[in-house]
Amino acid sequence: MNAPLAHPPKADALPSAEGVTPVMAQFLAAKANAPDAILFFRMGDFYELFFRDAEIAAAALGITLTKRGKHQGEDIPMAGVPVHALEGYLARLIRQGFKAAICEQMEDPAEARKRGSKAVVRRDIVRVVTPGTLTEDSLLDARGANRLAAVAVRKGRAAVAVVELSAGVVDVVACALEDLGATLASFRPSEVLVPDRLFSDEATKDALNGSGGVVQALPQALGEPVGARSRVERLYGVSSLDGFGTFEEAEVSALGLVAAYLETTQAGKIPALAPPRRSGDTGFLAIDPATRLSLEIDRTQRGEREGSLLASIDRTVTSGGARALAERIARPLRDPAAINDGLDAVEWLLERRDLRRDLREGLKASSDVARAVGRLVLGRGGPRDLAGIRNGLAIAEGIAGLFPPVRDPSMEPLAGPPLRIAACLDKLALTPELGHLLAALAEGLVQEPPHLARDGGFVNAGFRPELDEARQLRDDSRRVVADLEARAVQQSGVPFKVRHNAVLGYFLETTAKAAEPLMRPTGESPFIHRQTLANQVRFTTVELSELDAKISQAGHRALAIEGETFETWRRTVQSLAQPLQAVAEALAELDAHAALSEWAEEVGAVRPHVDDSLCFEVSAGRHPVVEAAVKAAGDPYTPNDCRLDGAGQGCARLSIVTGPNMAGKSTFLRQNALLVVLAQAGAFVPARSMRLGVVDRLFSRVGAGDDLARGRSTFMMEMVETAAILTQATGRSFVVLDEIGRGTATYDGLAIAWATAEALHDRNQARTLFATHYHELAGLETRLAHVCNLSMRAKEWNGELVFLHEAAPGAADRSYGVQVAKLAGVPSAVVSRAREVLDRLEGEKTSNTSLNDLPLFAMAEPPPPPPSSAVDDALKGIDPDELTPREALEALYRLKGLAGR
Repeated sequence: MNAPLAHPPKADALPSAEGVTPVMAQFLAAKANAPDAILFFRMGDFYELFFRDAEIAAAALGITLTKRGKHQGEDIPMAGVPVHALEGYLARLIRQGFKAAICEQMEDPAEARKRGSKAVVRRDIVRVVTPGTLTEDSLLDARGANRLAAVAVRKGRAAVAVVELSAGVVDVVACALEDLGATLASFRPSEVLVPDRLFSDEATKDALNGSGGVVQALPQALGEPVGARSRVERLYGVSSLDGFGTFEEAEVSALGLVAAYLETTQAGKIPALAPPRRSGDTGFLAIDPATRLSLEIDRTQRGEREGSLLASIDRTVTSGGARALAERIARPLRDPAAINDGLDAVEWLLERRDLRRDLREGLKASSDVARAVGRLVLGRGGPRDLAGIRNGLAIAEGIAGLFPPVRDPSMEPLAGPPLRIAACLDKLALTPELGHLLAALAEGLVQEPPHLARDGGFVNAGFRPELDEARQLRDDSRRVVADLEARAVQQSGVPFKVRHNAVLGYFLETTAKAAEPLMRPTGESPFIHRQTLANQVRFTTVELSELDAKISQAGHRALAIEGETFETWRRTVQSLAQPLQAVAEALAELDAHAALSEWAEEVGAVRPHVDDSLCFEVSAGRHPVVEAAVKAAGDPYTPNDCRLDGAGQGCARLSIVTGPNMAGKSTFLRQNALLVVLAQAGAFVPARSMRLGVVDRLFSRVGAGDDLARGRSTFMMEMVETAAILTQATGRSFVVLDEIGRGTATYDGLAIAWATAEALHDRNQARTLFATHYHELAGLETRLAHVCNLSMRAKEWNGELVFLHEAAPGAADRSYGVQVAKLAGVPSAVVSRAREVLDRLEGEKTSNTSLNDLPLFAMAEPPPPPPSSAVDDALKGIDPDELTPREALEALYRLKGLAGR
């Protein structure tokens, strides 16, 4: 998705409507209602674009830019796309960050002609398509959520409201200003709405820039609490929001921005939205955008899904399940009880392989019920969406029957499904209304319906007798037409073919040469001349004209009855939107639980013990992504232990990790951070065992990168991210830092790294893994109470460096940088010269000054006085006022002699 806008978008000045044709005046009126969107103006079988819209679309889509007519003496730029290809062009525009308004013909041209030959077909905007309001399958990633977010700040508190329009899910989170970036990034929105005044607010700018979505500015007035509350009540059709809970002002403002935007973009259509799910800033593990990027949780640093943590563990079989798993990994929980509820579900299914297999087989045939409901409610769905709902409800019934009863007096109290699975099964129990809908769709909807309702042919024979009558008349009449064609050929001796068009209806057509005998005037011929073309001549008969009227009426009536049937079903779906969405949510959650169980069995993952302590104990932990890649290459993966304790009881709070490049320091750091994410997401972890005291904030500074757009060097970005860690980490946080201070002069970097480690240990007291090449930091183990050293082991064998990828106690004695350079393919002459320089530098380390003697690293003690020299001692014994000139000269020679020693 495009980078966020740097300022509120401004609409181009619209052309004047004076002196234009009626159609162009209609276009300009529609454009005035959507000035910041590219307007697709329906004209028959094409959507046309004019003026600046045509120029932008031609450049963005690679379509032909032409011209049509003039406006104020200038040519009018024009471009167009076929109606049937609209979705493909929309997808390309949306990916580039544009908005598009769809202006449809709201009446049949024949109706317009009844008002006069110069009457213009009535047109109106039916929707505005934006990145966050997509609902069509062709525009969406089936396995990823597409969210619209809104940000508001009131009285020093921030709030984020998020709606996934395609599934009807709404979330709202209130948080502290400093947590806005992490909260917004956890939803990964496609589009972010923000009051225009916040564009100049430095406190929110970084959060908006890190959201990953296109930022849209809205007037500040739309976020005022009173008006916002009224719009949200109107959106939900309630007189008060009290039934949904108690909302902070910032939450109401954010929800109001969403409601205002939906009113504008959906052209009055009210989507089916679930009540807002409120979660405070303590409900989820806070992960800021830099940490998400560093750890590659749901996207790699190249922006790809493949290679991320999510891709490596995803074993879901439905698109809804994939989205549920993605949300679970993106927003790990913070409450140990809730985390363990999720782990109970995974463990229960892991222990029941046959049940899990049957569940996954049943789910594979399921459709995306949530998105089908969303499209139907907004009037964008078709018969295939009804088939998806029929399919989903039938599968829900079958899946519910796979599980043992939730409450069975004959079973042990704890033998039934755990809480999370039992809740899903409750949602799968169809209400009578859903049962009636399923029965109606099973009886009335054909097995493979068409995509569009206007095409007809989706209602089963026998479901509506009047439809069967109309179809029979239409189909029988077509056979009559064929008979009539044969009789006309036989009677006239002319090779006629019956054709049809919208102007003439049915007619007999033949070549001009064959028609010559019929063109001679005779009073007995039943063939009436209708039209002569360059190579064809067209005729009709009285019988054919009468039949034309019957066929037309029967066909229109059949389509009208099917359209009426579809609308009845659509309204039923709209009235049952919430229970249908509950069924879809239950199917998705069961898929996510089963997928995590499947992955756990596949890789040998174990259940973590999650509690309220400050412990972090991992035995034989493995990096889930790296392990998969290593095993795919046929190599073994080396597991590692890690122990930290924020309380400093039994083990260190902060570990200094040293070792050569390529030895696995960064992998070790990321591995343990990802184990935190998995555990708190309610997933098993790839390890022999794990105990985790729940983490409130996860921070990772691993890898280097700059931000040239904002003029930030690699070192500056490192310092910005380090500052965020030092100001936000708490005693319950988990921090991994790699090579802090490497982007500047050696002693500057060492000083920053040292001071950062001290602050994390003493002030933040966060559980920390601190990787560094500054071996001097190993001295912190003896200076600070809760620090230990770890090193990634490597050995030299026959002149070659061998990485063991093992984290062992103690500090590394060397960095092996020259050896790594050799492995990287640096020319041998350069490597040899580097060895010479290194040997010389190491041989010149003759100073007696130690690190502990430097003022910078002895902040707790006053610096010792410098040692006195012989000259200093001699000077102290001289009193200048007592010396004669000769004695003074002798003293000066003596001092000079002392100084020259």
